[in-house]
Amino acid sequence: MSRIAATFADLKANNKTALVTFITAGDPAPELTVPLMHALVAGGADILELGVPFSDPMAEGPVIQRACERALAFGVGIRDVFGYVAEFRKTNQTTPVVLMGYANPIERIGAAAFIAKSQEAGADGAIVVDYPPEECEEFAAAMRAAELDLIFLLAPTSTEERIQQVAKVGGGFSYYVSLKGVTGAGNIDTVQVAERLKAIRQHVQLPIGVGFGIRDGATARAVAEVADAVVIGSRIVQEIEKHGKDGAVAAVQAFVSDIRSALDA
Repeated sequence: MSRIAATFADLKANNKTALVTFITAGDPAPELTVPLMHALVAGGADILELGVPFSDPMAEGPVIQRACERALAFGVGIRDVFGYVAEFRKTNQTTPVVLMGYANPIERIGAAAFIAKSQEAGADGAIVVDYPPEECEEFAAAMRAAELDLIFLLAPTSTEERIQQVAKVGGGFSYYVSLKGVTGAGNIDTVQVAERLKAIRQHVQLPIGVGFGIRDGATARAVAEVADAVVIGSRIVQEIEKHGKDGAVAAVQAFVSDIRSALDA
């Protein structure tokens, strides 16, 4: 059983919702990436999404775009991200780590190298925003063969055909984007989310995480009523941006701890 599957199974047995958290590798400084990963876990995160910095993160709002710019200014790239995961694994062998980003860095080093280096570093899967499931069955199969989960996004506009394709090739969990737009924008309509998840579950047997627009404990708790996981990214990156190098680690742990408390209330 993969780390992701084991995490969801354990949480389900304890009637808890998974908290999935995102940061951009290298932001606000390369040396803080691994401490921030540990702070997320200490605050109560169950699964970590580690963003691979990219110059044109099309699904991201301005908050994560700026995080990518800060990381790229330090020269942080995909090979550094593998190093951060390997360093994290020296003291944490249980928390799943999912690499999140875009096709370009993977294409640059090659799919086979990406899979091999992800496995070697101790990553558990990937979310590649611009890899449509219809066009990467071979890549998904290679990921599965390496015991890595390829996680796909579903949106309010996803057709039944797309949902079925994600059910066919996806692994780990499915990530439902609750808003039409970019990360960090708008407010979630939890009634609408519940309706869409009900339709998605007719085809997708994997756990479903909901992200985009979750900014506080109350929203997280409302989403947790209908989802298997709550995904928070932009709001955490805002804490990093606000507090900078000196205060980011403590601020992130405190914020995540508040979310965890709300989920467990």
